[in-house]
Amino acid sequence: MTEALFLFDPSSDDAPVHTDELHSGWNITLPQNVRKHAIQVMRLGKGDGLELSDGRGLRIQASIEDPQNGVVKILSVGKEAQPTTRLALIQALAKGGHDEQAIDMATQIGVDAIIPWQSDRSIARWKEGRTDRKWLQVIQSATEQSRRSWRPQLADHVSSKQIAAICKRANVHGDLVIVLHQDASESWSGIEEAADAMEARCLSDARPRTISVIVGPEGGISDDEIALFKDSGAKCCVLGSNILRASCAGAVALSLLSRALGRWS
Repeated sequence: MTEALFLFDPSSDDAPVHTDELHSGWNITLPQNVRKHAIQVMRLGKGDGLELSDGRGLRIQASIEDPQNGVVKILSVGKEAQPTTRLALIQALAKGGHDEQAIDMATQIGVDAIIPWQSDRSIARWKEGRTDRKWLQVIQSATEQSRRSWRPQLADHVSSKQIAAICKRANVHGDLVIVLHQDASESWSGIEEAADAMEARCLSDARPRTISVIVGPEGGISDDEIALFKDSGAKCCVLGSNILRASCAGAVALSLLSRALGRWS
């Protein structure tokens, strides 16, 4: 059985764990929130294994020594590198929690960054201090669920004009921006060819690059936004013949990209 993974913040007061001082065979005390989840909620006991991560590549394998006091023995410590070719989801705000479903699935699939987008047709509105907190909770939970050592970065929410700037920067740095749109003429096969070419450049010069997938809200992306993104250098493509929900389209595209990039080999 795969061991449960718990995220913690080494810099916070309730996480007395210093990543630069970790060695196998040491005992450490779990942060209070991790202890509660692992021992009280999941009922892990003495000898049970678990994993800890800071969400930035650190992966600690440990076994529970003293459940009552939350003491675990470190079995191994490792640092996982980020992929050279990274995946980002630019997700439009959507009503009914469809946007949260989208970022949940994207995190489980392996997306590296998530950018909230206040599109022209988004009914839901971004509320600073509330929406971002909910999205962070979804990302945190999905990261632990999928046993990831890298938690996706949640960027500030952006407007359509700011996405156009992202597209223009992508052209300069050799990145790729994909717009999913039901009326596009380019097929997904052309996108995979462009992704393969970008992956080859990354392997050649070891320079990180990003493939960003833009997903619109329930009402779709407006014609003006499509024109703006295309004029700024984004590739617009259709993802099959079926019209997918805002909660599903990004996950499908990211899955196809993950397979094409060899992440699931």
